[in-house]
Amino acid sequence: MQKFGLLLLFFIPIISCSQKPESTTYTQQIRKHRYELNVKFADKETTPLTEKDFKEFSTLKFFPIDSTYHITAKFELNENPILFEMPTTTDRKPIYKTYGVASFELKGETYELQIYQNQELILDPEYKNHLFIPFVDKTNGNESYGGGRYLDLEQPEDDTIILDFNRAYNPYCAYSDRYSCPIPPIENHLNVAINAGVKAYKH
Repeated sequence: MQKFGLLLLFFIPIISCSQKPESTTYTQQIRKHRYELNVKFADKETTPLTEKDFKEFSTLKFFPIDSTYHITAKFELNENPILFEMPTTTDRKPIYKTYGVASFELKGETYELQIYQNQELILDPEYKNHLFIPFVDKTNGNESYGGGRYLDLEQPEDDTIILDFNRAYNPYCAYSDRYSCPIPPIENHLNVAINAGVKAYKH
């Protein structure tokens, strides 16, 4: 009950926060997303936290919500996809496919991110359209987790795809060494700070 009370206080600003009409809906969506993340972390059945950290948990840390990081990127489907073993923090090597490329502009510069598709996960009907971007940026090791962060996406219907870095999250390895997490490939190392999404949990 104590954890739920803390999370409820975190959720209240969704209703009380006063913003410009055009930004309110998006801001509320991200606040709701963050509330749901905190609920997951505060539930002993779904938390990735260690037992010690779970007892001390109140909320995750986030960068301020910034619509600048809600980006409509140009999407290019990979005409000749390659299946490969994605390196992880353990000996596990899940099979991914090089699905496509997202090209976007940020702070006056153009960047690209490779988009991947887990070949085991798509066998689950719930995730058949699921895509995955593991990435590294200039905040890693300082404000955000040193091992990089992740974005989840859905297969696009045209030549654009939404990259919402306000939803960027840490791999579970950021919270416990009992997990095996994909390591962002060198192709997805961005030479820019992505000041959005989940921050480092500790230090």
